[in-house]
Amino acid sequence: MPELPEQAVVCEILNRRVRGRPIESVEVLPPGGALVVRDLTYQGFVEQLTGAEFAEIRRRGKFLVFHVLRAGSTAPLFLVINPKLTGRLQLATATDKRRAKTDLVFTFSDQSQLRYFDAKTMGQVYLTPNPEIVPGFAGMGPEATEVSLATFRERLRPYRGEIKGILTRSEFLAGIGNAYADEILWAAQLHPYRKRTQLKSDEIDRLYAAMRSTLQDAIARVREGMGESIHLEPREFFAVHLKDGEPCPRCGGMISVVTANQQITNFCRTCQPGGLIKGM
Repeated sequence: MPELPEQAVVCEILNRRVRGRPIESVEVLPPGGALVVRDLTYQGFVEQLTGAEFAEIRRRGKFLVFHVLRAGSTAPLFLVINPKLTGRLQLATATDKRRAKTDLVFTFSDQSQLRYFDAKTMGQVYLTPNPEIVPGFAGMGPEATEVSLATFRERLRPYRGEIKGILTRSEFLAGIGNAYADEILWAAQLHPYRKRTQLKSDEIDRLYAAMRSTLQDAIARVREGMGESIHLEPREFFAVHLKDGEPCPRCGGMISVVTANQQITNFCRTCQPGGLIKGM
């Protein structure tokens, strides 16, 4: 799933590559396109976007928000993409072969294209007059890269569950998913199944610092690894996530894996002590 670092870099590239280019045509491709595309204006997805242009693209949490400008109209209009687990965007030319499960294609006046493909048809692409009415959007907490330590502490206080589960709750902070939660907790040397109520003050400070540094470092690494290929998800630099059985980069111990509720958690039992969880 694209998380904050990937979406931040994708947003940078889209603003450089597609912003301000007139949209010549829009294709919603069966069968997946009918499930992916959601027109919350009820005035025609293709009709409203054909001839328009993307004035600005921004990120909010794991969402991408395209501000749409239409000639002769001042009414607000936004394209909001929630890729979820398997949705990806791709920059292409009109002659490039389309990937399987391509659901949506924007062709610009220079014949370049922006495509959305989704291997499991899990994501959604909304056309809306207001991003706040998109499911899951309005309830997000502050951005994980922008929150202060004081606000982090304040928002953390009401939660009592396992710290990894809290980190991945979008209403707590926006942008962190399963993969980067593993990386943040490894950097903070905290066991993912520690309860929030068990964390000491200095451990909370350490968690906050690890969150900021992990995400900022990842943005730089993703920027380098992605290039202009926005459909890629470069994560070779990860320390623990999906590295089960490999040596921990910090202590050399074996990285463990726990699979529960269709979620994979990786951590080092040696330098992230504090849990009696069955696993590798």
